[in-house]
Amino acid sequence: MKAVVVRTLGGPEVLEWTEWPEPVVAPGEVLIRVKATSVNFADIKARYGQYHGVGEPPFIPGLDAAGVVEAVGSGVTHVEPGTRVVAFPRGGSYAEWVVAPHDLVYPLPETLDWVTAAGIPTVGFTAYQLLAEVARLTPGESVLVHAAAGGVGTTAVQIARLLGAKTIVGTVGDDAKRAVVEDVGADAVINYRHTPFVEAIQEMTQGRGVDVILDAVGGRVSEDSLKCLAPFGRLVHFGSASGEVGQIRVSDLHASCRSVLGYSLGTARQAKPQSIRPAADQVLKWVGEGALRVIVSRRYPLSEAADAHRWMESRQSVGKIILDVSL
Repeated sequence: MKAVVVRTLGGPEVLEWTEWPEPVVAPGEVLIRVKATSVNFADIKARYGQYHGVGEPPFIPGLDAAGVVEAVGSGVTHVEPGTRVVAFPRGGSYAEWVVAPHDLVYPLPETLDWVTAAGIPTVGFTAYQLLAEVARLTPGESVLVHAAAGGVGTTAVQIARLLGAKTIVGTVGDDAKRAVVEDVGADAVINYRHTPFVEAIQEMTQGRGVDVILDAVGGRVSEDSLKCLAPFGRLVHFGSASGEVGQIRVSDLHASCRSVLGYSLGTARQAKPQSIRPAADQVLKWVGEGALRVIVSRRYPLSEAADAHRWMESRQSVGKIILDVSL
């Protein structure tokens, strides 16, 4: 089969389109012919050797895939050959064929096309778990989503609304991304390069702050987020895109009843795969019904994964970038 392989850590140029042995399905696994896969920031970090759970080269990058089940190992009963699915494969997803553990394979609504389907798993399931399960968002609360024009961001804004959030604010670093965040339902968008988000949030909320903050940036953004977190609020940290370490003082927490929480989809996949299924069921239902949109900004042939990575690293991308095996 053809696959994108990382043999040496480095920039996008290390992504090699080459022949690779086809995976063999084992008991408890599902063999899938890939139709499309998505590019995630974790793939960039993996290429540089900075993502947990990825071993030394050579390896195939990629977290999620959409495709058709070709074969199942013994003990697999919830899907069969011919079932349309999304999955988190073992051993990467930038390939024509993948195998995935049965408990990380999810049947698709028949109405979904492959590009939409490929854009769902990592960002959709993550956004739902961040809001519904980690932050425990309740109707009427307010939400601040950092990096709101990205894949998780554009999805989280919509899911926050579906869960009953009253006010949703997003941050962006470029005015060109503002319209995207407004289009998915944010009540306000802050360009943090022009306006400090802490000041903007405090003005919007008359000094109270917001109830839930989603932070995948880390560093100073995490520190400043606590300054505009309301009493009983929850700051959910799920990534460190800035590469910086934020410092949180415990003295800022107990008297205000505020919480700082962490989440990693990668850890959940490895340690508690069964915990993802409720999120998958709800998110796929919403997308199938048209209640939740997957924002796809660019689509590349799988063979051009290096160009897709360059575009993501340019920081100009919005929503999801898809690698389409059919192109």
